[in-house]
Amino acid sequence: MSAVTVRVPAKVNVQLSVGGRRPDGFHDLATVFLAVGLYDHVTAAPAEGLRITAAGRDVDRVPLDGTNLAARAAVALAKRYGVEPDVHLHIDKDIPVAGGMAGGSADAAGALVACDALWGLGAPREELLALCAELGSDVPFSLAGGAALGTGRGEILTPLEVGGEFHWVFAVAEGGLSTPEVYRECDRLRRADGGSDLASDLPAPGADAALVAALREGSAAGLASALSNDLQAASVALRPALADTLATGLAAGALAALVSGSGPTCAFLAPSAGAATTLAAAFPAAYPALSPAPGATLL
Repeated sequence: MSAVTVRVPAKVNVQLSVGGRRPDGFHDLATVFLAVGLYDHVTAAPAEGLRITAAGRDVDRVPLDGTNLAARAAVALAKRYGVEPDVHLHIDKDIPVAGGMAGGSADAAGALVACDALWGLGAPREELLALCAELGSDVPFSLAGGAALGTGRGEILTPLEVGGEFHWVFAVAEGGLSTPEVYRECDRLRRADGGSDLASDLPAPGADAALVAALREGSAAGLASALSNDLQAASVALRPALADTLATGLAAGALAALVSGSGPTCAFLAPSAGAATTLAAAFPAAYPALSPAPGATLL
């Protein structure tokens, strides 16, 4: 093949329940992922050695060396199959960088699927998912798409049924938020409230039955009443302006609002496509998107 392109979706965590801090520093999660129709495109072409280029949104903040998660994905796949990671990966960005929508994870999943096709490896889906889990907590869902409950660090997926379409608007903030920093702030806030941040002292997180039912029924009103994000208070503490963003969206007609993942992108659930268009106009940089969306797709 001369080149292959893979489309990969952003995600929103419609539930993000965070357990206490484990001895290894990670937190057990119960998170409900929903893939949304905001996409990056990853193109893999033959090359001498590994090369990364990028274009589009936030391109000045995309690393173009071996630290890029897509580059690490290509190297991991090549090592698994005993081939050289000779590939030019070009990433067309539309998912915000460090925005809480798993853009880097999407690029990694896209690189795995693209390199597998380019190199003719025929890797089983289960093996690609295992590689995804080694690369990062959100990468397996970027490959899978649709809707799923993520447990462990979020990498253990159970697919969920979605009975209809949901309309979203994502308000993009300037700059990003560091996910590790947001988790540290979450721990600090728990201690500041007089409680513990340790896994041994906190109940294990679990899926919200009402939220899962709302997805299955395709009920926007039910989903709006059940949205939750345990990291939201930490994100707002680190970026206080997010509180105003959330309030603006609610005043403009959103059924519900929450910080997407670790932020700083804010997600607004709208009652219809028309309402989403109106809602997006309330922000200087906002994008309507439909969910659920398919996972990494070879074009």
